[in-house]
Amino acid sequence: MTTNVSTVPAYAAPAANAPLERTTVPRRPVGEHDVLIDIKYAGICHSDIHQARDGWGEGIFPMVPGHEIAGIVAEVGPGVTRFQVGDRVGVGCFVDSCRECEYCAQGLEQYCTRGMTGTYNALDENGEPTYGGYSSHIVVDENYTLRIPEGIDLDEAAPLLCAGITLYSPLAHWGAGPGKKVAIVGLGGLGHMGVKIAHAMGAEVTVLSQSLKKQEDGLKLGADHYYATSDPATFTELAGTFDLVVSTVSAPLDFNAYLGLVRTGGALVNVGAPEEPVSLSLFSLIGGRKTLAGSMIGGIAETQEMLDFCAAHGLGAEIEVIRGEQINEAYERVLASDVRYRFVIDASTI
Repeated sequence: MTTNVSTVPAYAAPAANAPLERTTVPRRPVGEHDVLIDIKYAGICHSDIHQARDGWGEGIFPMVPGHEIAGIVAEVGPGVTRFQVGDRVGVGCFVDSCRECEYCAQGLEQYCTRGMTGTYNALDENGEPTYGGYSSHIVVDENYTLRIPEGIDLDEAAPLLCAGITLYSPLAHWGAGPGKKVAIVGLGGLGHMGVKIAHAMGAEVTVLSQSLKKQEDGLKLGADHYYATSDPATFTELAGTFDLVVSTVSAPLDFNAYLGLVRTGGALVNVGAPEEPVSLSLFSLIGGRKTLAGSMIGGIAETQEMLDFCAAHGLGAEIEVIRGEQINEAYERVLASDVRYRFVIDASTI
């Protein structure tokens, strides 16, 4: 592909709730500070399904999901200084931001006051829709492109661009480390990375899952303890135990019950995004000076920090690689919790 080729193969949802179909989508020419990425792998995130099915509000269709992108630089613009052809790179959940607000200045582009520009299901500065990683190539500004270190295979690195940073950011912000007791709620695409990262940070890690069916996996991934939340005794036995509880699930939780697991001065941080509203008694917070918080991915600098951390500790995602024609089947399997632990699309089959 060269800069005068305007379309690339992709898998897109033509309308809300419609099966994804093979098609082509436009890509802009490589600009002054752009890199053209030959996509090798793209992870399937639960948020792809939410958006393709209008679970979070009205989407922009046709929609090409995918914000866990790993590939190789195929071309660079004349002003690019950070990358060269052949570099291993990744793209996460956003591809632009205002670059001027206080949060962008702090490296917190994900909280840009104007709103970050999503890798897909968004409009760019020219009012054109963005298309994600379920495609063969993507053009991205070098300032929103990440370097994937040696030591992580590209297929295992792709999910780090969302699942990895989504867990790394709150674990780092709330100080997971030696002497801290951390609970990860849910052992799925997000949760399994939370276990790996929290363990590598030196925390004592507990998995809180609906059942014990993944207990063996959880312990192998680095958990010290594993409890079933379907057992009411869990909430009694573990009351006031944890410095930090990170919920990764996309279903509504009984936040009052989970706050009961947090010790005085601790925090319950939600990174999952349920489609339905949740209820909360404020007495669950004020009774122990506890914090109920949210966290959304990470900025570019922190995402690079996460990638470097994962490479240094030999951490990649647990994956099942699929072909493009298996995407719709994979969506149904994600909804059925039938994946351990992240589907990754081989982009050569798109």
